Amino acid sequence: MTAPDGRAGPDRSRRHGGFPPGWRLESHASLTSTADTLRCRAEAGEPEGLAVLALQQTAGRGRAGRGWASPPGNLHLSVLLRPPGPAREAAQWALLAGVALAEAAAEIDPEPAALRLKWPNDLLRHGAKCAGILAESALTPEGGLAWLALGIGVNLRHAPALADRPTACLGAAEPPEDFAARLIARLDHWCGIQAAAGFAPIRAAWLARGPALGEALTLRGGAVPGGAFAGLAEDGALLIERAGTRHVIRVGELGG
Repeated sequence: MTAPDGRAGPDRSRRHGGFPPGWRLESHASLTSTADTLRCRAEAGEPEGLAVLALQQTAGRGRAGRGWASPPGNLHLSVLLRPPGPAREAAQWALLAGVALAEAAAEIDPEPAALRLKWPNDLLRHGAKCAGILAESALTPEGGLAWLALGIGVNLRHAPALADRPTACLGAAEPPEDFAARLIARLDHWCGIQAAAGFAPIRAAWLARGPALGEALTLRGGAVPGGAFAGLAEDGALLIERAGTRHVIRVGELGG
């Protein structure tokens, strides 16, 4: 439930077990935004591993402050991490979340090969958006990451229309709480790999589910309008070949 001021009512949330050590899920019937709720908890000192699920959001938001339609039956989840390392690594965690999300979706989708990752924060099914990731963070005075919030929305039962791109549902649906547990298990797996081996294995896993090398891409808000996909840089930046020149893109959004 949501308090009159839009905050989560923790006495009415349900806490779920059965997750990897250190993780806990709070499930709410309705919140204004899981991201806003998680930010408040992070700023209050909540340890990492908290996941906030809302069966419905009344003011969900996506990338660049866009509204995010949040009907019942879809996944609306935000998770809290407190990773070590400099702030410049924050974008790598969105790619890690994308790999975990693609794997969780592939576990239930009858056509797992139809699922592809789109830089920096979308999951596509047959080229249509079926999920998105929003990474938000705060810095320590020394320039490290004080906390990192990963907001994840998945079209499990409904595919709300977007003005600038096609949308789709996963090829199979399950209750949001069940999918959240599936996703958290994969997040925990890849967080362990990142801690042990760094970003390189995550980069390789993302590339295995990303665009084909040479695929034509359009770019909004970047230094170049687009070009041919040339992979990811070692830090997760997008590489685009255009007119014989390789461009490194760290900020921007792909069209389509």
